[in-house]
Amino acid sequence: MSNKKKDDSIEDSIPTISGESSELGCIRINHSVVAGIVRLATQSVTGVVNVGGGGVVEGLTDFFSKKESERGVKVAEAKDGGYDIEVRVVLEFGVDLAKVGVAIQEAVRDQILAMTGNHTKNIDVVIDDIKMDSSDKDEDDIQWDEKTD
Repeated sequence: MSNKKKDDSIEDSIPTISGESSELGCIRINHSVVAGIVRLATQSVTGVVNVGGGGVVEGLTDFFSKKESERGVKVAEAKDGGYDIEVRVVLEFGVDLAKVGVAIQEAVRDQILAMTGNHTKNIDVVIDDIKMDSSDKDEDDIQWDEKTD
């Protein structure tokens, strides 16, 4: 009987939102699954270098406390249904930050709706940093090395 209580408490502690109910039962989607969808949708947008690029302390906290799919993404249930989402990103230097932010919001909205059937109420995109494209940096390093030789 103690095992049953332990299993119930673990299940109750996993944040979920009811998706569908039928005569067969209820379908619940774990927030970490939604976070994984958000992360993959965000990474598919051109100009995104990384998801989860917060400060050093936040990055370490996320690294040790969360699954990879949840890093840089916060998912909560909105009071009137749907999801409130925050995604933290590092973008490529030279891109239009606002346009990439909107593209991230649209990609996340579309994927969440397509895969879960639930709507997003709010999608906040936090741009934590910008980085040079690694291939450009490598070319600059090669040119610098050639000049010093």
